[in-house]
Amino acid sequence: MDMQKRKLGNSGLEVSALGLGCMGMSFGYGPAADKNEMVSLIRLAVENGVNFFDTAEVYGPFINEELVGEALAPVRNEVVIATKFGFKANADGSGRWQELDSHPKHIRAVAEASLKRLKTDVIDLFYQHRVDPNIPIEDVAGTVKDLIQEGKVKHFGLSEAGAQTVRKAHAVQPVAALQSEYSLWWREPEKEIIPTLEELGIGFVPFSPLGKGFLTGKIDGDTVFDSSDFRNVVPRFTPEARKANQALVDLLITIAWDRSATPAQIALAWLLAQKPWIVPIPGTTKQHRLQENMGAANIQLTANDLQEIAQATSQIEVHGSRYPEHLLKLVGR
Repeated sequence: MDMQKRKLGNSGLEVSALGLGCMGMSFGYGPAADKNEMVSLIRLAVENGVNFFDTAEVYGPFINEELVGEALAPVRNEVVIATKFGFKANADGSGRWQELDSHPKHIRAVAEASLKRLKTDVIDLFYQHRVDPNIPIEDVAGTVKDLIQEGKVKHFGLSEAGAQTVRKAHAVQPVAALQSEYSLWWREPEKEIIPTLEELGIGFVPFSPLGKGFLTGKIDGDTVFDSSDFRNVVPRFTPEARKANQALVDLLITIAWDRSATPAQIALAWLLAQKPWIVPIPGTTKQHRLQENMGAANIQLTANDLQEIAQATSQIEVHGSRYPEHLLKLVGR
């Protein structure tokens, strides 16, 4: 099965209209899923025309890259693998990864380690995971530029970077894509980020395009998350916020009903309709959800649909911050 392709800005990097975010298979949303099942899921995505897979060393840490590497080894030359650098394990020995480190030497070390885990000789898209205020972005871009010249990396990306950072980096080494949160319930990028990317010819890869699962309609005020699920600390996911935010899901359910689609499919189709260089990366651990998400690529929302969604969402106030305070500090720099 073929899925339509999209180009990420002017970089020449062509990928399936929807990618697959692999983080949740190993990390973040409760216990890691069964590895063999996840290998099958990733391969099923390939069979369904997905050729763009997103991971990072910090997911796990390390086990998610190993999973993606193993799953994609048989089709390596047909797919685009994105991974990320920029964190390091906390010095306190806690095993947590909250400290930033984009020193050139560290970037190079991460690249070598990621290549091994991914069982490949080139990283298609290498993102700075979060902006490190201690390292000039020009030095980061210059280091990735060197890795590109050495043939170890093909394209450079940034994640959750602010517009000025994107400009400075792009001047040193063209940025192929910015990966940041964007969805019907997080519209902040529309103010400054999307116009900047359009001007510079940079692609946009929205993560959490389904609002960390909320926009699927499968989560309500009574849902209980596993103790290791990071949504437990997200203000937008308190039971009160979930009840208040249900109005947005109800709207999606209504539109989906008219289109014989699901709320998740409408949320993804809405993103695809915003710009031709936007490539969302929904994640899942379930085969039927994968099939459902992929179906969004075939839904063409009309101008009327988009107007209806715009009108209705402008009346709905989303409650709760998208991150707890310590994580908010890392974004938009």
